[in-house]
This record gives sequence, C-alpha cells and structure tokens, in this order.
Amino acid sequence: MATPPDPRPLPVGRPPRRPAAHRPRIVVVGDLVMDVVLAADRDLRRGTDITGRVLLRQGGSAASTARWLGRTGSRSTLVCSIGRDTAGRALVAALAADGVTVRAVRVAGVRTGRIGVFVEEGGERSFVTDRGAALRLRPEDLRAAWFAGAEVVHLPAYSLLDQPLGRAGMVAIRLAREAGALVTVDLASSGPLLAKGRRAALALIREAAPDLLFATRDEAKALMGTKREDGLLELAPIAVVKRGRKGATVLVRGDGDNVRFEVATTPIKTADTTGAGDAFNAGFLAAWIGARRRGLSQPAALKRGAAAGNRLARRHLSHPPAEISFA
Repeated sequence: MATPPDPRPLPVGRPPRRPAAHRPRIVVVGDLVMDVVLAADRDLRRGTDITGRVLLRQGGSAASTARWLGRTGSRSTLVCSIGRDTAGRALVAALAADGVTVRAVRVAGVRTGRIGVFVEEGGERSFVTDRGAALRLRPEDLRAAWFAGAEVVHLPAYSLLDQPLGRAGMVAIRLAREAGALVTVDLASSGPLLAKGRRAALALIREAAPDLLFATRDEAKALMGTKREDGLLELAPIAVVKRGRKGATVLVRGDGDNVRFEVATTPIKTADTTGAGDAFNAGFLAAWIGARRRGLSQPAALKRGAAAGNRLARRHLSHPPAEISFA
C-alpha cells in the first residue's frame, strides 16, 4: 500500500541560476529507477567472462528529463513512486542535489524499480526492465497543488501504459489542463507502446491529447505505420522528431499546409546514448517556454527549443549521470 507522500519539497544542492520568476516551471510525471549499466569491452562470449564496466546510475525517462531541467535552472518537479528502500532514498537525494523537487510516493513491500542496460559497441542499447514500484503511482496519490503554476506537464508514454500508473498519468493530464499548463508526451519506446497493437496505441495518445509530441524517427514510423511522419500531427498540433546525430525535425499543424523544418546538430561519438533523448526533451522544453514568454513567434520558439535540445543532448553524452552513492 502506498504511504502518503511528503508534501514538503526536498532540499536542493545548487542555488538557482536566475530569479525563480524567470525560470520555467515544469512538472514531469513518471519513472524513477536505478539503471544497472553493463558496458562490455568486447562482444559477449557464451559461458565465460569478459571485462567491462558495471555502473549504478539514476535512470527512468521521466527522472532523466527532470534532472536535466533542474541542472539547467528550470523549476523542475518530478512526481513518481519508489520503494521504501535504500535505493529509492539514494535516487531521490541525487535528484534533489540536481535542483529537482521530488514528490515521491513510497510504496511498502515493493522495491524501487531497476533497469538493466546492456551497452553495445557504438552506443546501441538493450534493456531488461523490472519497474517495480515505479508502476505503483495511483490517481489518488496526486495533489492538485503539485501542478499549480506549472507551464508544462511532461509525461513519457511509459506513464500512460501499465496500471495504476497509466490512470495516474491521465489524471495528471487533467490536473495540468486545470492549472492552465501545456501537456507534452514522449513516445519513449515503441515496444511497450505497441504491445497491445497500433490501434490501441493511437487511441491512447489521442486520449492524452498532447499539445506537443516527441518521438524518434523509428518510434514515429512504428506508430504511424506506412504514413509519413506528418501523420503525427493527427495526434498533436506540434510534433518533434528526434534524429540523433542528424538533429531534429519540427512539424506544425497548419490551417492549410503543415509546416516542417529541420534543426541540425553537431555529431558526437559516444559509447552510451542512454538518456540523450530525455536530455533533449529538457533542453527543448526550457528553451521553448522561455522563447514563448519573450513573445517570439511560434516557429522561432520551436527552432530555439530544438537547437537547445540538441545542445543539451550533446552535453548529456559528454557528462552522463554520476554513479549513485549509497553513503
């Protein structure tokens, strides 16, 4: 059974870079888990040992986005659920040190989620997921006060799928609308999203009705099937397609023709791309909201968002999360 969340914000480990009134207020809803990263020095060999690195890092798509929002000066809040264990406490402390206000429901009898990340040479990843307590956030755990004053509420698609987290995600969207916030959704991973078929996945995203939808090229193709990427605009008025080293494509629904433009990036070589898309989301959201505040046109604001997202993804690749301390 979930225990009532502590309504007090956890202390942060760094001072704000700008006065609070000038920093975007963004709430992220979803997973906070421990990533167990296995980075082998060579190809696996059945039945014997190989050398490499085994790292314990803060993981979870939602938590990674919230972390980078906090590190770049936004007023970042993560709403999540964790186990009543050492791993959960260590993860919350790490996020708080990065400037994130954590609203964590601590669930008795279920351990904090863990994800095994096997990193292949070149940076491609495979995952084994054991989300545990991360799926136990319930609609009744949410508080309207957590969303008051938010300019954006962001959810990875994971937060709309498994129950009760999925129902809590939909309630979070309702609370966001009531607070006057924009809602953004990241497709996150085509496998879980399409587990019940494309029709069910499309219906879910339509129900969420995001103001802006993030997707990778492969996620967009998997969800839309034979349709062009512009088909994402059937699900949201704005879509951002992340292309990794090739930058990003921004799509905007128009009264007549849709608008499409490309934002390039500088490629970077890395052995582990885990979390780069979440960092992109954070950079995009902070810059996009800041540009909207300053009265920039929609195309200009979106271009600034995509450029900032690309920069922060590169920064993430150069500075991945530090290992979690259990001291």
